[in-house]
Amino acid sequence: MTAEAKQTSAAARLDALRHAYGDLGSVELLQALIAKEFPGSIAVTSSFGAESAVLLDLVAQVAPDTPILFLDTDALFDETIAYREKLVRRLGLTDIRIIRPRLKDVQATEDVWRTDPDRCCYLRKVVPLERATAGFAALIDGRKGFHGGERANLPTITLGANGVFKVSPLVRWTEQEIEQAFTERKLPRHPLVAQGYRSIGCWPCTRPTAPGESPRAGRWAGRGKSECGIHSNTFSEGSGI
Repeated sequence: MTAEAKQTSAAARLDALRHAYGDLGSVELLQALIAKEFPGSIAVTSSFGAESAVLLDLVAQVAPDTPILFLDTDALFDETIAYREKLVRRLGLTDIRIIRPRLKDVQATEDVWRTDPDRCCYLRKVVPLERATAGFAALIDGRKGFHGGERANLPTITLGANGVFKVSPLVRWTEQEIEQAFTERKLPRHPLVAQGYRSIGCWPCTRPTAPGESPRAGRWAGRGKSECGIHSNTFSEGSGI
């Protein structure tokens, strides 16, 4: 099949998936895509950040053996690593796959985050995730519309890099609904949330947010950057990551 034919086929399936499942609630959407549409070829990408517990809890209710891909960039907060272990035990997730950048890429970006954060994200996050997701037809993520930016009008199902489908079950959730889920499900909080962190990534490029700021205002603050690149439509180094 030619590249053009593959693109046409993927676009047709995207339309079919949206028609069949685009209006479902989060749990029903996950049930349909994990068990029916992509059995054995779907995974979750999770940062184990400030709001990650909500999505992971939903996945655990539906299929706790779903692969969870966790990017350890070698620049994460120690609290994030500890929180990952706590959530895995609490939710009974059974297939956690820790993805790391190559040593040479870590060494090459020792201080690059100061001068070229796009390249740092590309080598520490985009490249290793591309390797880790090979073979998966669909990826589940925790993007939410209320975070703003590119996420504001995101559909629940999109077509991402290399024809991989992206599923965002929480995209229509409000901030209040996220908080309600934490309370009702008695989900543990990331330790840094109490210090004002509302979106948590690598420590050099993450700060607490001030009252009234959007949840992602603390990511790459002052850099004119709001995404690391793993949700871009391509995995190329020159794609505006």
